[in-house]
Amino acid sequence: MRLDNSRESNNIEDRRGRRMPGAGRGKISLGAIVLALVAMYFGVDPNVVLQVLGDPTSADASLDGGSAQPTAETRFVSKVLADTEDVWGAMFQRQKDWGNYQQPKLVLFNGATPTACGTGQAAMGPFYCPGDSKVYLDLSFFRQMAQELQSPGDFAQAYVIAHEVGHHVQHLLGVTNQVEQMRRRVSTVAANQLSVRVELQADCFAGVWANHSNAQRATLEPGDIQEALNAATAIGDDRLQQQSQGRVVPDSFTHGTSAQRVRWFTRGFKSGDTGQCDTFNAGSL
Repeated sequence: MRLDNSRESNNIEDRRGRRMPGAGRGKISLGAIVLALVAMYFGVDPNVVLQVLGDPTSADASLDGGSAQPTAETRFVSKVLADTEDVWGAMFQRQKDWGNYQQPKLVLFNGATPTACGTGQAAMGPFYCPGDSKVYLDLSFFRQMAQELQSPGDFAQAYVIAHEVGHHVQHLLGVTNQVEQMRRRVSTVAANQLSVRVELQADCFAGVWANHSNAQRATLEPGDIQEALNAATAIGDDRLQQQSQGRVVPDSFTHGTSAQRVRWFTRGFKSGDTGQCDTFNAGSL
């Protein structure tokens, strides 16, 4: 991904090197990822997020220590976030009925950290908290992507960030609140199906971002999109369930199958149109 001359975001909150009292570092294994699938993965699962949205807890837990120094990895993350800010900021300006784009903060942390959605932990994977409009990321997750999920590459990492920012866009557009209200009136299985549509729309929004980023600044290099598709495939509900328990239970899906995640990211990337990301009215996912 070509970001060498790109600006860095001012919305990085670096908590690396600071620890919640008593918190240890949580290693992210494939087993932990699967166990956390029902709770969080590539975005706070709506089962959690939509319950705390109306009554977020205060992120007032104390932290020890200070921030770590910037590295090539943190600068890359900062540049990706800045790119999403530019793309979505321009799109919100064109869509007058969307209002102003409010940039999210991206929090880098080690192990565990307080959030407005409760304590965030590395084993949950990257996630977005609508209670404080922040994306949370333990950078060790990128190494686990390469080692355990066989999804290496800088654009695979950019896809992770863009997906979480996609959840932020959903929050700004009122999608999160609307889904919360629907979930209160349906069964667990139906609520899971709504969660899948939320996640697939965030994948589609990530594809829309990639389209506009490349059109505006020629950021994509050969193989970048394939890296994103590999990551989307690796974290499909069916793939993770088959690896962890040897069987697939569709009624428990909360994020979509590998094929669905690839399909919706691709749809967003090819169209560059958020109007093509309406997973809630799609007859087929």
